[in-house]
Amino acid sequence: MLLNYKTNCKEAGCDEAGRGCLAGPVFAAAVILPPDYNNPILTDSKKLTEKQRNSLRYDIENYAVSWAVASNDNNTIDKLNILKASILAMHKAIDNLSIAPELLLIDGNRFLKYKNTPHVCIVGGDALYFPISAASVLAKTYRDEFMMQIHEQYPVYEWNKNKGYPTEIHRKAIEKFGISPYHRKTFRLTNTQLKINF
Repeated sequence: MLLNYKTNCKEAGCDEAGRGCLAGPVFAAAVILPPDYNNPILTDSKKLTEKQRNSLRYDIENYAVSWAVASNDNNTIDKLNILKASILAMHKAIDNLSIAPELLLIDGNRFLKYKNTPHVCIVGGDALYFPISAASVLAKTYRDEFMMQIHEQYPVYEWNKNKGYPTEIHRKAIEKFGISPYHRKTFRLTNTQLKINF
């Protein structure tokens, strides 16, 4: 059963999606839920079906006190590294909340302090606390939606199925067609790093 970390302060759950991908942005979300929010289906987005995630997305957006989604593109990831780009995407999402949180609940074990707001890093937090789970669902669904859109431009990589993750089909497409403007050039895309091919 998932919980709220505290019930006496405005806590924002934060999570990201797309860190392990070869292509596309990293997305992050920040969500402040009502203290009495409860949805028995909500958990870590990776444990949910696509249909469940999409249904939960609208539930979260409708019931959240405040929520925001932000991203950093592949060029920013290549410039900063994926960890920094992920954390800064969380910062951007927090910036866009309509209400300032009093506590940040961060999924994982690494974070860069956001202004003067206290934070707690929780490994596996997206399966433990509602606000982090909600953030994981929003980050995942918004990123998947983006990858479906750019799949129309570059269908050879089958991003509609792999969402940019390193599947065998994705890697073989890179070997055959080269990389797109959305690929992360600092990641190991194939056994031999390829030049960009527009």
